[in-house]
Amino acid sequence: MGKAMLEVRNLKTKYVTRFGEDVYSVDDVSFKIEEGKSLGIAGESGCGKSTLALSVMGYYFAPLHYMSGDIFIDGQNISGLDPDKVRTSVLGTEIAYIPQAAMNALNPTMKIIRFIEDVIRAHDPKATKAEIRERAEQRFAELGLGKEVLDRHAVELSGGMKQRTVIAVSTILSPKVLIADEPSSALDVTSQKMVIKMMRELMEKGYIKSMMFITHELPLLYNVTDDIAVMYAGQLVEYGSAKEMVFDPIHPYSHGLMGSILVPEEGTRGQKLTAIPGTPPNLKKPPAGCRFAERCRYAKPECFYTAPAERMFGENNSRMYRCLMSEEEIREEFSHE
Repeated sequence: MGKAMLEVRNLKTKYVTRFGEDVYSVDDVSFKIEEGKSLGIAGESGCGKSTLALSVMGYYFAPLHYMSGDIFIDGQNISGLDPDKVRTSVLGTEIAYIPQAAMNALNPTMKIIRFIEDVIRAHDPKATKAEIRERAEQRFAELGLGKEVLDRHAVELSGGMKQRTVIAVSTILSPKVLIADEPSSALDVTSQKMVIKMMRELMEKGYIKSMMFITHELPLLYNVTDDIAVMYAGQLVEYGSAKEMVFDPIHPYSHGLMGSILVPEEGTRGQKLTAIPGTPPNLKKPPAGCRFAERCRYAKPECFYTAPAERMFGENNSRMYRCLMSEEEIREEFSHE
């Protein structure tokens, strides 16, 4: 096994509403991303993917609050660090985050080079304009972005170009971990391919050591990441290699999720789409048993009052799923469909 760039152990975080209610958005989540590897996080809207991304950075601000667990970046535990320490010593250099719709967050009155100056000087106040420009021009050129982009405003760039520029700016300090939240959403197919190509180049050139990629599009994760974790109602319910998760999911939710989309690699002709009935549970009061039980066609009475633990299986126990049924029982249920 390789060196872990990011390791999360039993992380729990919550939101506190203005009425003082707790919303348990990330509950006992554990995973590891090794150097040179990428992990995809999949799941429907509201399952906790973006909250997990924010939580992993260790930079908490209301209404998001840390509860327990550990976050290691290249062996350093950043859990519980002072927010100012996280901002100056962790964000940007150790871990970088590209939020949803990041390209729309660019200040239209500022040139791109100004964003880069702000990022670099936050960690190196003595850096000169000449040094910053030289560094920026070199990085942009290596990532297929012309140096003329540095002197443009965001409104002068297309959607795809803005997204690639945001990625380049966010990774200018070569962070060890990059978290990308829906980086290809709202883009046409051509722009999506360019963004994905750029993120691969960041890994290949060593500008980032590992990546966590969040998206709704499971087939996209198959072509981008090494492993995939499926999230549901604040918990990871299954984990495995990208190939295993797309073509051989074992958890009933993962199975239903894959059945609700077309997988081009399997050929779209003859594929039947199925919907998952119901809606996710209210995380103000999570169910006592399995959080997917209300929507699971295979649920048994005990599923509604007994919380399932993680089960390991596969070669070298490299796969995980969270269910009361054994692998054999689940596959037997699948075979009857």
